[in-house]
Amino acid sequence: MTQGGLKQKVARLRQAYAPHEHRPLGGYLAAMGTYAAVTASLAGLVRATGRPVPDRPAPADVVLLSIATHKLSRLLSKDAITSPLRAPFTRYDHPIGSGEVMEHVRDRGSSTRHAIGELLSCPFCLAVWVATGFTGGLVLAPRLTRLVATALTAVAASDFLQMGYAVAQRAAEGGDHDEK
Repeated sequence: MTQGGLKQKVARLRQAYAPHEHRPLGGYLAAMGTYAAVTASLAGLVRATGRPVPDRPAPADVVLLSIATHKLSRLLSKDAITSPLRAPFTRYDHPIGSGEVMEHVRDRGSSTRHAIGELLSCPFCLAVWVATGFTGGLVLAPRLTRLVATALTAVAASDFLQMGYAVAQRAAEGGDHDEK
């Protein structure tokens, strides 16, 4: 197939997939390829270092990494302080409370830029990458990975306690108003 024929086939596929909406399939393909390369590199590094891979992870590690993955994914994708990392790919919309912001993906530019914007502004999407990093870290540098994951887990627990405190405070203040 010629270069021109391939481009036409890809254009038809893109149009058939999302006729009324821009979907950056090429950017998604680049992101998937990058993820596959990162994962293969981690696996190669594990193999090259001869680190043992556990038959099954300890349940405590699964819980620790799950909570740390949640926190780091939200921190990277929604926290106001990390917005400079997302700024080349997203546009600020409005605050969403608790130090988080809502952003929209920039539609202009390359499909890769668009896909990166979606990845960086979506905690669910980013969690796959974060969990992969933590999992690789658990094999390559378990003590350091557990230490970092413990700190992130403590921050996540603190977040929930802060939110619970705020709810309790509002309830108490509402109770005071009812008595007056």
